[in-house]
Amino acid sequence: MQATQESSSNPRKTVRRFKDPVHDYIPFSALTSAFIDTRQFQRLRNIKQLGTSYYVWPGASHNRFEHCLGVAHLARLMVEHLQREQPELGITDRDVTCVELAGLCHDLGHGPWSHVWDAQFIPKAMPGTKWQHEDASEMMFDDLVEKNNIEYSEDDAAFVKALIAGDPKRCGGTEKPFLFEIVANKRNGIDVDKCDYIARDSHAVGEKGNISLTRLIHSARVIDNQICYDIKDANQLYELCYTRFSLHKRIYSDKTGKAIDYMIVDALLAAEPYMKIAEQIFNPAKYVCLTDDLMSRIEMSEEPELEEARAIFYRIRVRDLYTCVDFKNFEWAYLGLCREYITPQRIVEAAMKIAASRTATDAISELSAKDVIVDVCPMHYGMKDKNPLDFIRFYSKSNPDICENAGPGDMSQLMPEVFGEVLLRIYTKDQRFYGIVQAGYRAVLANMREITPLPDGVTSASQSTDTAMFGDGLPESTTHAAPAPGTSEQSSSSTRVLGRSKSGPAFLGGGARTGRSISRHNPFTTVEENYVPSRSLSRNRSRAEPVVIGSSPTRAREPSPLRLVAAMDPERLKRNRYTAGAEEAGGSPSKKAKGTSSGNVVNGTGVAECSARERDVSGKATQ
Repeated sequence: MQATQESSSNPRKTVRRFKDPVHDYIPFSALTSAFIDTRQFQRLRNIKQLGTSYYVWPGASHNRFEHCLGVAHLARLMVEHLQREQPELGITDRDVTCVELAGLCHDLGHGPWSHVWDAQFIPKAMPGTKWQHEDASEMMFDDLVEKNNIEYSEDDAAFVKALIAGDPKRCGGTEKPFLFEIVANKRNGIDVDKCDYIARDSHAVGEKGNISLTRLIHSARVIDNQICYDIKDANQLYELCYTRFSLHKRIYSDKTGKAIDYMIVDALLAAEPYMKIAEQIFNPAKYVCLTDDLMSRIEMSEEPELEEARAIFYRIRVRDLYTCVDFKNFEWAYLGLCREYITPQRIVEAAMKIAASRTATDAISELSAKDVIVDVCPMHYGMKDKNPLDFIRFYSKSNPDICENAGPGDMSQLMPEVFGEVLLRIYTKDQRFYGIVQAGYRAVLANMREITPLPDGVTSASQSTDTAMFGDGLPESTTHAAPAPGTSEQSSSSTRVLGRSKSGPAFLGGGARTGRSISRHNPFTTVEENYVPSRSLSRNRSRAEPVVIGSSPTRAREPSPLRLVAAMDPERLKRNRYTAGAEEAGGSPSKKAKGTSSGNVVNGTGVAECSARERDVSGKATQ
């Protein structure tokens, strides 16, 4: 960070520059720097931009702090470009400053682990609350201005908060409507917030992007009070939307990161009755202290009321995570039905029925709905199941003051015909239930109604005839039935402006694909119903006890993965402790127990430690 004093007469000429890995040197005025140098904004240094993705992608260690700097920088570049290229718009320096501050402060309200807080924890801790991090951003903005004695008019503050919300109606029509599309574009989702996080997140995880943000900014032009783009940049805009989908699919919704999301939420919910964390979202003096260090604060606590939360966080530390037992991709039309029909309760009920009629583990009696997680994750290009480019207007150099939607042949035809899908994952919190939970889920799936398109375009549901528990084939037939409940979120596909098909090949009515059965099970994840992952049977390290601080009551010893399944497979347990690698090394189990270099040694906790040679050859200790 370096500072240069260009002029003391004009506060905007006092420039301070931040070195950014994405945008190089970013200049900020004295007024913007005054907002940066506050406790409310500096708090963002301790909130990971990608939440728990950092546990999976070691490079994703960037925080909301640098993201907000980047958004402020791009917001200023965009509005200054419009001010310079279209003076007839009447953009003032005051407009430029307010748009820049909106970009800077738009994420002030993010809680610990970013979207884990507002999308998962708060809805469970405070059911019925419609609170979002944007609400907290406005609260923290007001607190920032007040507590730091920043001279900023009420009208300008109201304008900044409206820009953050992307809602011009809040200003009563007194502000330029196109300015509300720069930071938070509610019309098509193309804004500088998305531009920065896509570029920054791609850089952090080592992805090579080919999107030129400078080109898109220079392509922007205001026509009919909305921001339009040159038609020759349509493919760049499509690339931006596709990259967003790709990051969500591969990075943000990674199955391991999602498992840690749910573990953190469970830990916070366990701590909530004692710590009253959720209540602090309405108190700026308390909220300013809520960051990702909440995990460490709980871990270092001694109160017995936080024992359960400490135990869950300990599992995260030693990578004893909730386990994904199955996954499936559904058409977008199934979003509402998946949320309503596939529930932990139904899965457990089906699992119990299977256990009663087939060979299953003795631990099945301990299985409850609390041990099962159903994760329904919508995946799209930014506008649910619609093509975002259908909501963008374009111009050409020959007609720079006329905008319209792109038509057939105006851009590449190599685009998908489907822009949204539903990724469903089933997790178990206890690896002992891996196989039986999968079997229960598949039994539920086999009996779930199937959305079937009708000739008149009316979507109805039918009962799948595929009742085989592990069958991979399509059902022999389907019959029309009454409409499926809970389909209010199923969106019907409209004809695209580009004149392509509706939402995909052979799509009718509600967007369900013909000739395909939802009850087809994933052959790549299929296991036996008594299956338990090998890593829960033997690990190449000890599961040490959590450290007890001070005079905290003695904690119940967590069973190691070996003890957890000893009763289920004693022979395998015995082999893991004494004999793995003995034949290869040419020695006896007794010699290996004494600590020879190529055998297994039983450590102080009774967990087998495997040699590097054994790990390479047999893979028994691979995590």
